[in-house]
Amino acid sequence: MILWIAALLFGPAAFSQAALQLPYQIHTLSNGLTVILHEDHRVPMVAVNVWYHVGSGYEKPGRTGFAHLFEHIMFEGSGHVAEGDFDNLLESVGGNNNGSTNTDRTNYYEELPASALDIALFLESDRMGYLLDAMSPEKVDGQRDVVKNERRQSYENRPYGMGWIRLVESLYPKGHPYNWPTIGYMEDLTAASYEDVVEFFRRYYSPSNASLVIAGDIDPGQALERVKYWFSEIPGGEEALRPQAPPFALSEPAYVTLEDEVQLPRLYLAYPTPPAFEPGDAELDVLANILTDGKNSRLYQKLVYELGIAQDVSAFQSSQALGSMFLLTATARPGHSLDELLAVIDAEIERIKEAPPAVRELQRTINQRELSMLRSFQSLGRKADVLNQYYYYTGNPDYANEDLSRYTALSPDDLSVIARRYLGPQKRVLLSIVPKGQTDLAVAKKDVKP
Repeated sequence: MILWIAALLFGPAAFSQAALQLPYQIHTLSNGLTVILHEDHRVPMVAVNVWYHVGSGYEKPGRTGFAHLFEHIMFEGSGHVAEGDFDNLLESVGGNNNGSTNTDRTNYYEELPASALDIALFLESDRMGYLLDAMSPEKVDGQRDVVKNERRQSYENRPYGMGWIRLVESLYPKGHPYNWPTIGYMEDLTAASYEDVVEFFRRYYSPSNASLVIAGDIDPGQALERVKYWFSEIPGGEEALRPQAPPFALSEPAYVTLEDEVQLPRLYLAYPTPPAFEPGDAELDVLANILTDGKNSRLYQKLVYELGIAQDVSAFQSSQALGSMFLLTATARPGHSLDELLAVIDAEIERIKEAPPAVRELQRTINQRELSMLRSFQSLGRKADVLNQYYYYTGNPDYANEDLSRYTALSPDDLSVIARRYLGPQKRVLLSIVPKGQTDLAVAKKDVKP
């Protein structure tokens, strides 16, 4: 704690001299549940965070959207919790809860007063051990409809909303676990039988496929005893293997055009990149920042301010376990074409390949990351999630220092090397989203030499 406060007071220079640590205890119950405990006595609160090691990448073609569907079903009551009482019990003690799903995992979390820890443990253990006692075809159908509406609102009826779905379909080949969207397909959600859904739960939502973090105002010994009290009687379940990703590479650019109810054309450039925490992942994070983060970034300055041909531009490294995606997006201003935007973007990427970014550009992004980590770790909920995140991806819950070192150890030359390796014009998907009936506004196909 003292190290963190010092870092906030004196800035990254002081912080870089001290190791960032998230002290923890880790235990494994006899049923395979991993328990990670972190003491933080600043406030009398606790964060409870469960990661089920299943995301949309664990699904199979024809039965997509199951992991996200369970994100909804898990709040609909379980063997000893009536429908609606999950929220009611937590809110009665001043707590809150939520969940999220991505390609690699599903997480559920609560924050509540430390004195009410048993309520969160009871609720989480009951849906882990006894969800099927309360699940019914009617409940599944009800949440299936909710998910379908979410898909309509967030993707199908939202301007540019189908862009992400088209990108994952275009970038990852058929058979790759990331080839379909986490929200799933309408036809798969419709076709899923009740037995399919029950089988998915039995395979993946067991103690041996989950990790539970408690962070906050706890005595670790007492907290562990409470975890054993609530979770030990749940059978461990069969081993759930992580999906395998067949290796793939793009040998030529893939041009995709999507017509949508939009006013302005938008260009997406997607590149396959290394998995989370592997060499190249941090470099691409930094490159995204240098290119588009903030009004002083290279592409924002060029496209938005200097030339005035883009409404906006953004980039990020979407880090995932089986392979990541570097995504760059820019929207044309009225009267300007996607080809104009592409020419400027490509020129800037080539410039980085030929000449390393300035030291100040690299240091700016590293400073921002240091401060972002420090600020986010002031939240108990964020710390609990990070402990689970590091455990899932690296096997070490206290990986914060090593994570930060991935960035602080970088040199400008490293960024040029990675840009040359991964940001080639022949190794990407170019998605143009254009107003309906105006496919001529899509970016033009070009011959690209390997």
